[in-house]
Order: sequence, then C-alpha cells, then structure tokens
Amino acid sequence: MASERNSAITPEHEHRMLLHELAERAGLSEAEVLELVDCGALTVTEERSGQHIFSVRSVTVARMARRLRDDLDVEPHAAALMLMFVQRIRALERELDDLRARFPR
Repeated sequence: MASERNSAITPEHEHRMLLHELAERAGLSEAEVLELVDCGALTVTEERSGQHIFSVRSVTVARMARRLRDDLDVEPHAAALMLMFVQRIRALERELDDLRARFPR
C-alpha cells in the first residue's frame, strides 16, 4: 500500500509533524491523539500559531495506541496507561540487560 510506504520513518529523516499529520499516519482521529496528549502518552514537541507539533517518533506510540484500541477495544485513557507500562517495562529490560552485561554469572 502506498500510504504504508510513505509513512516509513528513518532516523536520518527526523522531522516534526502537525496534529492532523500524526492522526493520519497513526490511523487515529485528531480527538484521539489529543486524548493521548491529555493522558501523558504523547508529548507536544512545540506549539506554533496554536498548532500542536509532534516529533515523528510519536507515530510509533500513536500506532501502538491504535492497535490497543482496535485489538482490545480500550478507551484512549486505558491505552495511554498500557503504553506507559510498556515503556516502563522496556526501560527496565534495558537496565537489566546493562546489569547482566556488567555482572556476568
């Protein structure tokens, strides 16, 4: 699908996007994206002329929220909480990997 190819994100192509662009790429409505912002799952990088601007990395979080919504039929607030748990688990896993590398058995 063309839209999937156009939404590929590469590290060297880091840029910012407006609310409507993020919503479109993630498959969410603008209202759902704003609910994720209100819940703390997404962060507005900056605001210009009343427009919310997001990092392109927000697409990953927003897409995960969409999958949670679609697969588990959860509301944005529940999806935001689940996303925060996933992020915390990943951080703890990285910390554990670092400790295991420093202190082999």
